[in-house]
Formats: sequence, C-alpha cells, structure tokens
Amino acid sequence: MAIMERGNTQGARGQPAAQSEERRPEEAPSEEAREHHHQAPVKERPDEDPGERTAAAMLDDPQVRRWMWRAGAAAGAGVLAAVLLSWRIGAAVAILVVVGDLVRSSRRSSSVTAWQKSSAAERRTEKQLKSLQRNGYLVLHARAVPRDDEGVSDGRIDHLVIGPSGVYAIDSEKWDKRLPVRTMSHLKLFHGPFNKKDRLDEARWEAQMASSILAEQVGFEVPVQPSVAIYGPSIPWKVMRVRDVDVYAGNRARAYLRRRPKILTDGDVQRIFQAAESALPPKYPD
Repeated sequence: MAIMERGNTQGARGQPAAQSEERRPEEAPSEEAREHHHQAPVKERPDEDPGERTAAAMLDDPQVRRWMWRAGAAAGAGVLAAVLLSWRIGAAVAILVVVGDLVRSSRRSSSVTAWQKSSAAERRTEKQLKSLQRNGYLVLHARAVPRDDEGVSDGRIDHLVIGPSGVYAIDSEKWDKRLPVRTMSHLKLFHGPFNKKDRLDEARWEAQMASSILAEQVGFEVPVQPSVAIYGPSIPWKVMRVRDVDVYAGNRARAYLRRRPKILTDGDVQRIFQAAESALPPKYPD
C-alpha cells in the first residue's frame, strides 16, 4: 500500500474566529460591593430526581447500552425459541446470543479507534502482540513517522515492537487471497501481477526514520527491522527477507518475534520505549 493510500490526513484544527468588535472591559466592583456581595446558593430544581439523573448517565454509557441491546436480543430470541420448541432450548438460545455478541465484539476491539471501524488486518496483529508483553515486549500502535522538523508525517508504523530481541516496525496488510505471492532473488515481491516494490520501500523508509529518531533520543544506535505481515493469500515460506524487509504470513507475527536472540536489556527496552512514545506521535490522536 503506497504512502498516499495509508496516510489518513487529519484535518487542521479550527482557528478562533476574529472578533468583529472589541468589548470594553467591565468596571471592577468597589471594595465595599465585593465585601457585601454574596452569591446565592445553587439549588436543585425541584422536579429533578437524583435517580433520574443517574439513570440518564448510565444510558449515556455505550457499554450499558450494549448490554441492554444484548439482553433485549437474548430475551427475544429465547422467548421465540421457548414458544416454538421448549423453555430449555429457549434458555440455551438466549445464552448463545449473548456469547456470540461478546465474541464478535472482542474481535473488533482495538486500542486504536480507527481500527475498530472495519475488519482491519492491524487489529489481528495487535491481538497477537498482546501475549508478548509477559515476555518483556512493549508495543506502540499506529505511530506517525515525522518527516521534517515541523512534524509533517507521510508514514505510519502500524506496530512498533520493542523487546529483548530488538526493535521492529511491523506493517499489517490485507491482500486479495485469490492472487499468489512470490519473490524473485530476494529483490522483488509480487502479489499476482503487481510488483510490491513501493510498499517494501515505504516500510524500509519508515523503519530507517524511526531508527534515526530513536538514536537521537537515547544516545546510542537503535536498529529497527522493518517487516510486513500479510493476511489473505497463502505465503509459501515462513519468513523471507526481500529488499531488507521481512515478509511473512500475518498469523506468524508472534512467532516471528519470539524466536530471536536477546540483544537488549530490560533497561534498554524501557528507555527506547519511552523515547518512542515521546518522539513518534500517534497517527490518529483521539
């Protein structure tokens, strides 16, 4: 995916409108007026019920609304099945409705809001990387790669992984499963008839930029290995390095990181992670 395809351009923040006329400053009250001025106590409206306010606040919570929807759907399906078949089957159907919706919601969950709105390949890699935290790996998702001193960013690292075996920039891709993936002499990557040179060059550039930025922050060299995790088509190898970029099937992202020698201490990992968190801003700020 070329840079222009992946960059979700964020709109510029609105500037405050200029005032059409200047207002004269209000006259300050006298010392005597300030001493004798007492603000009337704020009273609750007599028609407001604290219980109503609490219920309204609960209804504003999307989690509460989601559970209400689950309960309604489960009750409807359960009653229908109980009427047509039996109450035992109705109860089982109601439970299955709740469980099915929980599973579907968990598959769509992501720490990056932009990845919650579609069946993103990024979310599948994110789920794999969560289990690596107990092995000392720290992960930042959807980080922008500044291109110049003004912070203008043309690139995005989907997953910046920092752990005992080093630092990795992983980009997740969803490709058409009907087209085969092949390489030529470790220099070219094809998806069907399409040459993916630009996509590999982009991944390598993002990793190089991140390496340079992190090294400047921590004071020592920080190599960042670029890689592309591909979902969809069958990948006929485990890990292949093409144009200095590691290419592998998306479901191997976790295994790709776990089977590597340890080269960083826990202190190095924490230091690089803190530098990355500060110097590489979120691509999609909330």
